[in-house]
Amino acid sequence: MLFYNAWGVHKLAKKRKNRREAEPMGYLVGYARVSTQDQNLSLQIDALRKAGVKEDNLHVEKVSAGSKTRHALDLAIKDLREGDTLVVWRLDRFARSMRDLYARLDRVYAKGAYFRSLTEQFDFGTITGKLVLGILGLVAEFERQLISQRTSAGIQSWKDRGGGKWGRASALTEKQIVEAGKMLNSKRDPMSGPQVAEHFKVSTPTIYKHWKLNRSRRGGPRFIRKFPEE
Repeated sequence: MLFYNAWGVHKLAKKRKNRREAEPMGYLVGYARVSTQDQNLSLQIDALRKAGVKEDNLHVEKVSAGSKTRHALDLAIKDLREGDTLVVWRLDRFARSMRDLYARLDRVYAKGAYFRSLTEQFDFGTITGKLVLGILGLVAEFERQLISQRTSAGIQSWKDRGGGKWGRASALTEKQIVEAGKMLNSKRDPMSGPQVAEHFKVSTPTIYKHWKLNRSRRGGPRFIRKFPEE
């Protein structure tokens, strides 16, 4: 009986050893993404840090899920070495379509690395995990298409009811836009884009959204209006 128990303990210890050897032993490489400049990355970044991702291995970006270019994600995958793990807060931060999901996972696995989602607690390296991963990917793609359809329907309904201009209100009034142009083109003391932005308490890109540098100046103004008066 004692021999049986000892053998059982030996088998259990060996099983645990093999399990430890199968677990990722490299670095954790984190990736976080939001779709717009107005959204905050703090929730994802805090979760990744709590999971053990070091600051030097953290890649973040603000880009739409449908964008074909993901510079930060490409860098994150490029940084992976054998045994490392790519960590995301949620699966839809990594991919929003099945095609992108499997294509990116292939790139991760080709590096000899692992993939982990903090929200979906599954081992995606197992057969069951891969099955769950496929289901979750389909759900994420379905949700994205559903949201897109609802948004399009809402915009069309707004237009049909005679709604005004769709989208976020301009940060500057027409009067302020004209005044900004005068500041940029002042002959006595012209101001730079950042200085004008600070004057109106807006971002520099907001100023350059309405005014662009006149590269074929030839005695004309330094900056010219991008769009006609709204």
